[in-house]
Amino acid sequence: MRRCTNRILPGLALVVLAAAVFHAEGGTRFIATSINVSGAGEAIKINVSNWSSDSVRDEFVAAWTLTAAAPQGRGGRGGGAGAGGARGGAAGRGGRGAAATAPPTTQAAAPELPADPDIVDSPAPAARGGRGGRGGGGAGTAPQTPESSLAAAIQKAPTAGILWTSENVGYSIKYAYRLPQPDGGERIILATDRRVGKWSNLWMPAPAVTPSDYAFSIIELRFNSKGEGEGRGVVTGKVAVDTAAKTIALDSYATLPVILKAVKRQPGN
Repeated sequence: MRRCTNRILPGLALVVLAAAVFHAEGGTRFIATSINVSGAGEAIKINVSNWSSDSVRDEFVAAWTLTAAAPQGRGGRGGGAGAGGARGGAAGRGGRGAAATAPPTTQAAAPELPADPDIVDSPAPAARGGRGGRGGGGAGTAPQTPESSLAAAIQKAPTAGILWTSENVGYSIKYAYRLPQPDGGERIILATDRRVGKWSNLWMPAPAVTPSDYAFSIIELRFNSKGEGEGRGVVTGKVAVDTAAKTIALDSYATLPVILKAVKRQPGN
């Protein structure tokens, strides 16, 4: 009996500690119900542990508009065979010497599998890529697009919360930005590191709407002054920059179908 108690108590302590950390960081929780998708009626929970800063907001805008500063230093690992070509030549890493080295091997992409619910903020394997593209890309490197640039920024950002569906795996929220409105309402823009519905067929748009083809999901919640809210995006809509708010957002929000209805902030948050 004592041995069983010794096993249970540490687990309870971890649960209490996690709850304490969530509230200490200003955690906010929302509940909603899915609508206008194939699995309509699904209960959704959105737990935001911390709100994104203006600097993260600016990084995401720069990623989408392809205006982010190019990485500096370290030379080109995937680079050339010119004189002193070892690891980018004499300019890279202080010039380790002119002796030729074997070309870097290409790392095989890991298969994309459902993540462990306890480590939902781990980056998707396909986003990591091989080591050869760090120095500015080789001949086979695909050109950067706003979608790929933003996807990389989302993967790199710290976790700001978790979105839970009926699936066994949650979706890490990497962007949670609040925009108070003059009428007393609020806009909340979220970005998840994976496309919501990745592990099931419950999130196909029910109306004749073309789903977005991003590897991530952009969700916009809007609340009126009474705290009544709805959500759009998730599996539809395109990314745009809201120049007034200086953040990424959904293009033509009003034309998109409502995907989350009865969005409410849980009491005490």
